[in-house]
Amino acid sequence: MKSDSEHWDNIFSKTKDTKLGWHEKDTSQTFKLLDKIPDLEKAAIFVPGAGTSILIEELIPRVSSLILNDISSEALNRLKQKSKQDSEKIVWLCQNIAQPFKKSIPEVDIWIDRAVLHFLTDENDIKGYFKNLKSILKIGGHALFAEFSLTGASKCAGLTLHKYSIEELSINLGSSFKIVSHFDHTYINPFGDPRPYIYTLFKRAK
Repeated sequence: MKSDSEHWDNIFSKTKDTKLGWHEKDTSQTFKLLDKIPDLEKAAIFVPGAGTSILIEELIPRVSSLILNDISSEALNRLKQKSKQDSEKIVWLCQNIAQPFKKSIPEVDIWIDRAVLHFLTDENDIKGYFKNLKSILKIGGHALFAEFSLTGASKCAGLTLHKYSIEELSINLGSSFKIVSHFDHTYINPFGDPRPYIYTLFKRAK
């Protein structure tokens, strides 16, 4: 099965937010890492897979601006309805994050990926993802990842996953990125199933 816009539109059009396999009611794990970043309130943030996450609602009052991307227009339309009062802070983008950006994207201070990268399994797609990240993340900026760990499930949303370790994330980012913090977290999905994640925060040194 292919991870494309049709696949994800179908999921978001038929499934309530609270029944999505990656839905979380508590974003504290992400903020454990975000709170380590100085001047968060001044940050411009890029989210490669915004989905319909409540993380976006919690970020809006705490940061300067957001660029929200998703491969699914259905997800973005739902998120726009929840965020319309704060639209002046948000730039919307709908594309496959493994492909080159369709338009010029301003540089950002933070890249936040919760449960997106691990859906990319093709080597060229993974390279494209990291090329996009490096093209817009400022020197001194931070990249935050929350992905299925090596002990995690092999599939999600009907798709095979590429599971991650700190070492593999470091290799893909390259020597200019240094690890700031990391931890393991077992997320319990809406169906009561444990999903081991690895949370990591990197800083771009040059």
